[in-house]
Amino acid sequence: MSSSQVCYKFGRLIFGNSRNLQGRIRIFGSANGRRLLTTAPEEKTSAEKEESKKSDLNEAGLKMEELLKQVETLTDDKKSLEDKYKRALADAENTRRIKMTEVEKAKNFAIQGFCKDLIEVADTLNKATECVPKEEISEEKNPHLKNLYDGLVLTENILQKVFQKHGLAQCNPMNEPFDPNFHEALFQQEVEGKPPNLVVVVSKIGYTLNGRCIRPALVAVSKEKSA
Repeated sequence: MSSSQVCYKFGRLIFGNSRNLQGRIRIFGSANGRRLLTTAPEEKTSAEKEESKKSDLNEAGLKMEELLKQVETLTDDKKSLEDKYKRALADAENTRRIKMTEVEKAKNFAIQGFCKDLIEVADTLNKATECVPKEEISEEKNPHLKNLYDGLVLTENILQKVFQKHGLAQCNPMNEPFDPNFHEALFQQEVEGKPPNLVVVVSKIGYTLNGRCIRPALVAVSKEKSA
């Protein structure tokens, strides 16, 4: 009996009567003249292949769902961060504008106290020029008084120009409607031919600094005639 027949019979004893026994038995290698037997891997059936494919598809589907959830989470985080960034930019811009406005106001009204003190000087010069009788101002009669008066007028004009340069302006509301934001009413009186609530007397001129009233004008206001 040949060696191949011996192996075939030995295989039948181990694996049973199989038609494909020869394809499932491999004889390989030799060691000291002995031949070794090994079985070939069995091929998967169609059902097993189909089940394996379904398993792979289910696993891929689960991974895809997990990735989609991660993408959705990252998208929401991105939108949230963009919104916070835009809000931070808007807040910073508003803060910058507010600070610029405050700096501009501080620059415009920093000399407010100093201007109030100079207003008293302007009032004194104005009273000094008003107290001089116009008939006495003559080069022939009183040359010294004329020179003094001219000097006071010139000084007052220069002072008013300095005021205008720094945003300080006079407020003389004669024959203008009464405005409580810029005028202070001392009394009311009936005036023929004047409508009510009109400034008819200015006791003291007011002043504004860059549009802000720093001293209201002291005035008298007309009123309706009593029946």
